[in-house]
Amino acid sequence: MTPTAPVPAEWSPHRAMWVGWPSHAELWEENLEPAQAEVEALVRALAGPGRERVKLLVGKPEALADARARFAEVDGVEVIDGRFGDIWLRDTGPIFGPGSARAAAFRFNGWGGKYELEHDDTVAAQIGAASGTPLDRHDVVLEGGALDHDGAGTILTTRQCLLNPNRNPDWTEARAEAALAASLGARKVLWLGDGLLNDHTDGHVDNLARFVAPGVVAHPVSWGGRDANDAVYAEAARALSAMTDAGGRALKLLPLPSPGFVGDEDERPVPASHMNFLIANGAVIVPTYGDQTAARLVCEGLKTVFPDREIIPLPSIAILSGGGSFHCISQQEPA
Repeated sequence: MTPTAPVPAEWSPHRAMWVGWPSHAELWEENLEPAQAEVEALVRALAGPGRERVKLLVGKPEALADARARFAEVDGVEVIDGRFGDIWLRDTGPIFGPGSARAAAFRFNGWGGKYELEHDDTVAAQIGAASGTPLDRHDVVLEGGALDHDGAGTILTTRQCLLNPNRNPDWTEARAEAALAASLGARKVLWLGDGLLNDHTDGHVDNLARFVAPGVVAHPVSWGGRDANDAVYAEAARALSAMTDAGGRALKLLPLPSPGFVGDEDERPVPASHMNFLIANGAVIVPTYGDQTAARLVCEGLKTVFPDREIIPLPSIAILSGGGSFHCISQQEPA
């Protein structure tokens, strides 16, 4: 059997970037128009000169005309009529392999049965068909946001999500690693513990730690006096500092400020994270949540590892009301 090639790192060139368009008023309610404004800003930044060909997936017929009108004059944006339950394409879509010659598609069960929405289990097939990419289907439950890739076969993940019995009840670390090797070319899996508090994804790693260069991982540090995830961040940093990648190289860490405390209307902490940045051709788009000093420091830190890309901070407060941010609503096609 031919070994599966590793998933390319997000900083490798892309032929396109998929983005989900907020389409369901019944889900977003008063946040629908603010979320659309934030996604519009993201799409316009991605479609800047020399950057991405954006494939904007609209999930409901009544949202299509407005989306097409907004981007009619924007070069590099293709508005695609599709169907989804919500915009989290990182989790419902396929994971593209090298050159986007093939893509891996997994079962999706609404993040462990919490949000099972019509059409979400068909998104991978829709994206595969629209991109002309054959899909390799794997009979396991897996979301793209649960993993982060270095391009050489090292995968970061969390036990809280991947070993949660609400996904694959029989998974142990060994079984999960075998599945990731067969489907995504994993050569080594790096296991963190818990993700952010009140994260309905059960601790996706793209809110906690991200590869930003070979052997280099960005991670949050507590910011402000009320950061409810202080212990989570400290434990992740401790674990990462003792890890090596698939090539045997000790990881270097890039600590970046968290957004500090961000709460809902009941002052419960919500999973706001600067780690949900999106690495694009020519740019890195950083979600911000109101603390401009923290956002500036994060951008300065990312510039040290992405000196040739524009670091663009954009608000993501309305998108966060749905549970995620820029990385969660997107999926790249490697060139």
